[in-house]
Amino acid sequence: MALLEVHDVVSGYGRTDVLHGVSIQVESDEIVTIIGPNGAGKSTLFKTIMGYLIPRSGKILFAGEEVTALRPNKKVEKGMAYVPQLDNTFPSLTVHENLEMGGYSKDSKALKRGIEFAYHTFPILEERKNQRARTLSGGQRQMLAMSMALMSEPKLLLLDEPSAGLAPKIAEEVFRQITRLHDKGIGIVIIEQDAHRSLNISDRGYVLAMGQNHFDGSADKILNNPQIKEAFLGGR
Repeated sequence: MALLEVHDVVSGYGRTDVLHGVSIQVESDEIVTIIGPNGAGKSTLFKTIMGYLIPRSGKILFAGEEVTALRPNKKVEKGMAYVPQLDNTFPSLTVHENLEMGGYSKDSKALKRGIEFAYHTFPILEERKNQRARTLSGGQRQMLAMSMALMSEPKLLLLDEPSAGLAPKIAEEVFRQITRLHDKGIGIVIIEQDAHRSLNISDRGYVLAMGQNHFDGSADKILNNPQIKEAFLGGR
């Protein structure tokens, strides 16, 4: 039984459909990368999976249970977490306060355990725990955003452009941390413009184009496919 199953989902905004029958599957022990050009529907897919958008047709299953129409907070309770590309921390709050916000629904013991896990996973956050989020570097803010999502103890983590705007060395560190989270037993799905970097840590990948499945397969298969390299990987 897959951790996440998305079947023939049609979804969008108002009367405009962005996704036209998209399907993906994620196992609990996988990192999966979704690539495609701007406007392909990648972020719309994440918002639909998390319940911010309700699909017009198709269904979404999580750990075998249909969750298509559940609200985001209910999906979080079931073990799903989402880190958007933008506005993913509270700039005026300290690092520690942001983590408390991420674990707002937890009792005091679970909250303490989650914060300790965050500081163990990202030691720089403990060093900056009294610093306001707006003063952190881009990489540190991304680590804080991931840590906030982890406060709910998810089984599945959706990451939208985790390396966006980061210097190459900082992006490399963020991806190292993503692999560490995966090693702790969290299934991870990544939307990423830096397809090479993301696919290199992934088990499988999906290519979306114009709101539809264009290709899927192992990460190596995608990286070595001449047509995909030319169209989606800059010919590299």
